Amino acid sequence: DPSWPPPWSFVMISPLLLQGRFTIAAKHHISIAEIYESELVDIEKAIAHYEQAADYYKGEESNSSANKCLLKVGAYCAQLEQYQKAIEIYEQVGANTMDNPLLKYSAKEYFFKASLCHFIVDELNAKIAVEKYEEMFPAFSDSRECKLLKKLLEAHEEQNSEAFTEAIKEFDSISRLDQWHTTLLLRIKKTIQGDEGDLK
Repeated sequence: DPSWPPPWSFVMISPLLLQGRFTIAAKHHISIAEIYESELVDIEKAIAHYEQAADYYKGEESNSSANKCLLKVGAYCAQLEQYQKAIEIYEQVGANTMDNPLLKYSAKEYFFKASLCHFIVDELNAKIAVEKYEEMFPAFSDSRECKLLKKLLEAHEEQNSEAFTEAIKEFDSISRLDQWHTTLLLRIKKTIQGDEGDLK
């Protein structure tokens, strides 16, 4: 029978599931995802394995571990321009963490990332999203991230690339923006007419 033996990953993971050991299965999927990330550089496959790991962690109600996997998926989806999927993940993780006293500080970062993804797709979408996140999570309103978004939205509406860049520089001088944020901000800036798309 050409279908036997089953694929190696099935052989390795399925018996663990029969024992109810979702966490071990999840860790195997993370290990596979990391190989796809670093050695094989196949991000689509890495995403699939991080999603599977998140599902297994949810099965054990290990929400913090599930969120870590989902955040990996969200970051990669945004890089691959799969913005709607990234938005759904960041909104989901933001909503899951905003009521947790230990994690709620992180929620503003997830809503910020979701807003940037919205912004690339459509400026109006981003405005609506920022208002929605402020209602959902009032602490977001007072955050530097929310204030930056509002400045960027205003600069974008006025097609003012200098004001856009200045707002980013001001924010970055206090809280360093990483490569992920910089990539998305450059994509947004390129939609300003006549802009060459750098952040100098």
